[in-house]
Amino acid sequence: MDLKLGSWRNLFDSDIPSIYFELLYIGFSIMTGMSLSSSFLPILANNLDPSGVLVGLVISAWFFSRIFIEIPAGIISDRVGRRRLLVFGLALSFFGPIVCSQANHIYILIFGRAIWGMGTALYFMSNMALLMDILPSVSRGKALGVFQGFEFIGSFIGAPIGAFLATYISFTEVFYVTAFFMLTSFIIAFKSKNIINLKREEKKETQLNLRELTKSLKNWDIIIVCFCNLFRMFNRQGIYQTVLQLYLNQVLGLSVSDIGWVISMRVAGMVLFLFIAGSLSDQYGRKPVLITGYVVSALALFAFSRANSLLLLLFSGLLAGAGDAFDLTTLMALLTDIAPTSARGVAIGLYRTFQDIGGFLGPILFMLVFTRFNPHTTFYLGALLSFINIILVTRINQQS
Repeated sequence: MDLKLGSWRNLFDSDIPSIYFELLYIGFSIMTGMSLSSSFLPILANNLDPSGVLVGLVISAWFFSRIFIEIPAGIISDRVGRRRLLVFGLALSFFGPIVCSQANHIYILIFGRAIWGMGTALYFMSNMALLMDILPSVSRGKALGVFQGFEFIGSFIGAPIGAFLATYISFTEVFYVTAFFMLTSFIIAFKSKNIINLKREEKKETQLNLRELTKSLKNWDIIIVCFCNLFRMFNRQGIYQTVLQLYLNQVLGLSVSDIGWVISMRVAGMVLFLFIAGSLSDQYGRKPVLITGYVVSALALFAFSRANSLLLLLFSGLLAGAGDAFDLTTLMALLTDIAPTSARGVAIGLYRTFQDIGGFLGPILFMLVFTRFNPHTTFYLGALLSFINIILVTRINQQS
């Protein structure tokens, strides 16, 4: 397969197993379905109940149950294998949007989001650990960049499609389309011969050993990476998945369709730069790429606070996506560099637990700031968190 992309050709050599491409399609389908509601979910929640805290809780419910299952799931996946949790997670991810489609009260929406979030937690944790198992270290950064790039192509496609559908059918009926994408991913994972064969080949010697968790908690580099992930999720879920849509709709007066394009432009920035972020981190090191990403993220948040036209908002979204791209892939690769192979599931579970805490608290915190202070304050707070991450990254001893 000649891609004529120079060094990128190596990514598709024989050292990348075929199961990678099946997981790639499943990830693309999952992210497309998940993003269908991204342009209107806070607006739907606000229509059901205009309480700022409950609107934030709709977003946060996705992460609440995940806080308590990430580490146990990581340990269990090390013990019983990745496939079982991956398939079970996809099954829950199907039932979550079905519940959301019946939401005539905000608490039903919260409950559906909680089930959906639990399912995606099991899927993404197992998928991440599986990728770490199968990818060769020399091309891991590039492979993760391509993988997440294709995932966010799904997000880029899904956001405007969801906004378009919402203009012809109700917000809640869009969740039926989401359920279709989740069901498709479940069927592929359940019937995949490569994934079934992987299950047969997995070793069972790993014990449910809390000693490895204790070691991870004592590893300062791992803890710093986890805190960087926590603050990243504060911004991603608190601003880009919650406050931004309300800000664009209530303060700037944008329609749902225009909001969908702003969200999609951010995803487009992620897609464009995810394909190069991993390669750059392999070549120049994780820390320089991370710092660059956090600087760009801070600039994007400041740009959002000053944008007064759709064109400037689209540019701000593109800039925000670029910052996220440098952060997302590189932080994951850095965790893999640091975490011992024998406890990779545990380290990923810890990493994702911090992520879920940030995802749970971020929407609530930023909605409180949004409703009680000047709306622009949320963007300034997000920029501050990005600069805190720059300081944290400089304290990491990892030199790769």
